[in-house]
Order: sequence, then C-alpha cells, then structure tokens
Amino acid sequence: MGLSEKLVNDMKEAMKNGEKQRLSTIRQLRSQIKNAQIESGEELDDAAVIKVLNNAAKKRKDAMEMYKKGGREDLFAIEEAELAVIQTYLPRQLGEAEIAAIVAEVISETGAQGAADFGKVMQGVMRRTQGLADGKIVQQLVRAKLTPA
Repeated sequence: MGLSEKLVNDMKEAMKNGEKQRLSTIRQLRSQIKNAQIESGEELDDAAVIKVLNNAAKKRKDAMEMYKKGGREDLFAIEEAELAVIQTYLPRQLGEAEIAAIVAEVISETGAQGAADFGKVMQGVMRRTQGLADGKIVQQLVRAKLTPA
C-alpha cells in the first residue's frame, strides 16, 4: 500500500473514531498532495508524497517557532499536534550524530577547506539525506565543521 492510500485509509479511520484534529490534518495533507499532482500533471509516487509531507512539516515547525516567540501557546499546541500527525507518515529522521558523520564524509570527498566550500558540501549532504534530515540542522553542522574555531 502506497502512502497516498494509507492517508485515505487513516482518514476513514479518523472519521470513524471521531479524531477531529487528526482528520483535519490528514485532509490538509491530501489536499496538498492533490495540488502537487495537479501541478505535476501525473500521479505522485511515494518519494514525491514524502516531499509534500516534508514541506508541510517544515511549515508547521516554522509556524510553531513564530507562535512560541509571539506567546501564542494555543496556536503553538495546534501546530504541534498537526506536526505529530505528519511525522507518523514520514521516514525516521537521522540524528545529529548520523548527520555529522555524513557531513564529515562529504567534506573529505569534496576536499572542502573552509567556508568558501559551504555550498558544495551542503549540496552533497542534502543529496544523501534527502527527506531524512532537517535542512536547518544540516546547515548548522556543515557551518560548524567548515568554520575554524
């Protein structure tokens, strides 16, 4: 069963169980996936669906950050609940140690020396961690490795 079918089945289950928050989030995700299908003109495979889900998760994280700064705990809690639902459909994210190991590999492979090679290293790391790591964490780790202490 593909990810899109899983979302449909989970949406039906959430309806039956009266899980309003989960149902609402899944409907939003299905809408975003449908929009991406219309944009591309073809059915999305699981990798493309994961990209849509990652984008949705990133939006939730950004909104949570803004609500936290603004002192809006009520809206923060809503975004946090939606993010939790989205994360159930995403593959396991790499930990910082795993990302740091990939960063070290890419730096040695590319022969990166300093901050001037930041883009080259980021490109290599993001290609390897596609969908499995938060870009902000990758960016922080790459910057830390390339910037002399």
